[in-house]
Amino acid sequence: MKKFFGILLATVIAASTLAGCAAPAAAPAAPAAAPAASAEAAAPEASGDASLADKKVGVCIYQFADNFMTLFRTELESYLISLGFSKENITITDGANDQATQTNQIQNFITQGVDVLIINPVNSSSAATITDMVLEAGIPLVYINREPDADEEKRWADNNWDVTYVGCDARQSGTMQGEIIVDLGLDAVDFNGNGKVDYIMIEGDPENVDAKYRTEFSIKALTDAGLEVACLDDQVGMWQQSEGERLVTNALGAHPETEVVFCNNDAMALGALQAIQAAGRKVGEDIYLVGVDALTEACEFVISGEMTGTVFNDHIAQSHGAADAAVNYITGAGNEHYIGCDYVKVTSENAQAILDSLK
Repeated sequence: MKKFFGILLATVIAASTLAGCAAPAAAPAAPAAAPAASAEAAAPEASGDASLADKKVGVCIYQFADNFMTLFRTELESYLISLGFSKENITITDGANDQATQTNQIQNFITQGVDVLIINPVNSSSAATITDMVLEAGIPLVYINREPDADEEKRWADNNWDVTYVGCDARQSGTMQGEIIVDLGLDAVDFNGNGKVDYIMIEGDPENVDAKYRTEFSIKALTDAGLEVACLDDQVGMWQQSEGERLVTNALGAHPETEVVFCNNDAMALGALQAIQAAGRKVGEDIYLVGVDALTEACEFVISGEMTGTVFNDHIAQSHGAADAAVNYITGAGNEHYIGCDYVKVTSENAQAILDSLK
């Protein structure tokens, strides 16, 4: 059974009143709303456990250049230190978005005899090979951010291996993107009056299940709400801002009737915003723009009205959950094979609260 750890921003938000052109295939529905925060997670207290000081942690990040993963790894290292790990025993490597490079880094960590590995795989499809390699060395493994497929996770459960995944359900983030547009109402979105939501989709890395689910479920939220949609263009931007700008520039040139731009992450949405502005368009007046991650700059643009919305990808809860899972393996407490959290929909109503909580 999936165990959820609480979202750190729940109190703040409450106080403030708080990815394709083909018809989306049927798939399990994403959670409709965040469940109440759970205290079941058995997280170690951040009191600086001296017994962890000599334990070695290897961390593999798919690419340091990724804005979101920069936030994630910075928070991860800080929290590991607060738990009692020595900074010199925490090694974080940049996979440079190359699986062969990351595999060599994993092999080096195995040779060094680290006590636990935390891996953000370059290619989720390589998870089975990574799992076998790491477990053969007797090292517990925590996957983060890029979720291996269901068959791989089933292997962990069937064999009771010391492997877990910590992250959010990308279907939920896609659903929330779509809901942001649905909540505006067709009358507000249908600028060209054809009765449809005419959209451009900018996808992340097709190797990443997050890209697939965000693309699919953002549109599914529209069709589930009874809206008719028309995909004008669907391109792969590989999570990069420069690609988001280039692709949306071309798409808007070919399809000036575009009403919504969906981006699988905020970096690409920031690039899309540059393209929208260069085309003389204005978000909220003749086009809408949504992303995912709730990067600081994106939240600021939501507040100013230059972005329609984004979805908070809780790097704080996820990085802390990964570190806590690593400690549980080291101390013998063990973990469930899936440790999940929830995304948070970000609009003009709560963007300031989200932004304040990240400072």
